[in-house]
Amino acid sequence: MGELKITVLDAAGHPTPARVSVTGADGRAYAPENSWIRADDSFDRSERQFEAHYFLSSGRADVVVPSGTVEIDVMKGFEYKWERLRVPVEPQKTAEATTRLHRLGWTTDDPAQWVSADLHVHMNYGGSYRNTPEDLVEQAQAENLGIVFNLIVNKEGRIPDIAYFSTRLDPASTPTTLLSQGQEFHTSYWGHLGLLHPDHNFLIPGYAGYPGTVAESLYPTNAAVADMSHAQDALVGYVHPFDTVPDPSRDKSLTSELPVDVALGKVDYIEVLGFSDHKSTAAVWYRLLNCGFHLPTGAGTDAMMNFASLRGPLGLNRVYAPLSGLPIQLSAWLDNLRNGRTFATNGPLLRFRLADREIGGEVNLPVGSNRLNFSASLRSIVPIGHFEIICNGRVAQELTLAGDQTSADLHGEVSVEKSGWCLLRAWNEKAEYPILDQYPYATTSPIYITVGGEATASADDARYFLAWIDRLKQAAIANHDWNTDAEKERVANLLSDAAKVFQIQIRAVEAK
Repeated sequence: MGELKITVLDAAGHPTPARVSVTGADGRAYAPENSWIRADDSFDRSERQFEAHYFLSSGRADVVVPSGTVEIDVMKGFEYKWERLRVPVEPQKTAEATTRLHRLGWTTDDPAQWVSADLHVHMNYGGSYRNTPEDLVEQAQAENLGIVFNLIVNKEGRIPDIAYFSTRLDPASTPTTLLSQGQEFHTSYWGHLGLLHPDHNFLIPGYAGYPGTVAESLYPTNAAVADMSHAQDALVGYVHPFDTVPDPSRDKSLTSELPVDVALGKVDYIEVLGFSDHKSTAAVWYRLLNCGFHLPTGAGTDAMMNFASLRGPLGLNRVYAPLSGLPIQLSAWLDNLRNGRTFATNGPLLRFRLADREIGGEVNLPVGSNRLNFSASLRSIVPIGHFEIICNGRVAQELTLAGDQTSADLHGEVSVEKSGWCLLRAWNEKAEYPILDQYPYATTSPIYITVGGEATASADDARYFLAWIDRLKQAAIANHDWNTDAEKERVANLLSDAAKVFQIQIRAVEAK
């Protein structure tokens, strides 16, 4: 055995926190004796034989390894290039490995003006380790993550982190790394909600629709939970929505309340990137956008940060919003999320402007065919196969990535003839190390377009959601877990109200 001293430096030459992966000559993973070692348990076996193991370093780490050539991977979020070193280690001797991180360059605005957040983190959730707010902030710093939303949630009948709940920023926060205690509301039926930064209280019991418990009733619905949360000035989002694209005509298990709550104005964001399939979630999101709803993209890893083996690291799925200067102002960042000035990613970084409007903006155009200027930029730590402008759910323009396919600054025009929306996305067909997700994916929130004063509407997409709500209503009426008939009636009325929104849209489109 020998010893390996690893130093990670920032651009100024100072030690900086980072995520480090060490693989010995024997092919096994190693870490300092005083570090938590983690493994990515959802890795793509067609890409690699074993899970990626890693630990978080404060900038310096000492590791005992077998003699031979040691491979070291270093990463600090998505704004820095990831570094790989190979270092020979001799028996009973000390070897040193030093690497300096290099920020991805932009020709325009500084990436530091965009602050990233993981909207869906669980500090403790039944794992092997015991996490604390101070540890969580240090973990965020190693991932170059600006804001962590710890969503306190039940684990079956208990709530592991309830003692940490507060309506104020956690005292462990720093000017550059904020920790906010929020809530995930669990229901085994309607879908899970993220409740960001409530200003009054935790919702008890925090779950509904749990068969065999006192909370087996399907009430409260997510709509009722959203109303209670909005009364506390919290943001409400749907988390890890879909692993496949739902088919309301065939999927008897379809119970997600998402289109109901979007139609009734109760949803502030959706985790397009989360513990689900990003492309499937995006397909449903596009249909909602086609019906004229303004719904920003968010992102959350659903990272259970006291697990030794988990789905990717903190900040694997994150969302960026622009801010000016430090310290980070949480209220301003949340306003930008609410207003759709965001892009979500598990790696690629995006910039997008359309008709001189920023992400989340609105463009008003005269009747007829309009040619709109766009600018689209990308920086990525891995090569990207698809770089696209999506308008009204379709690929409006496939953008070409030259060279190593990790960087682009492109300008051009798109043709727009009817009201709708456009966004920029980047993605790959398969997994690409060191992104520890199913596949690289990034998307901006939409820029909304109004042509000739006409509202954005789609009869086909409205029918899709109307069939979805019909499926929900049939199942809800047949359910026997209600506490009272009044609960059942209240939910039936809620579903009918949402159905009317889509019925009105269908009639309006057909009347033209």
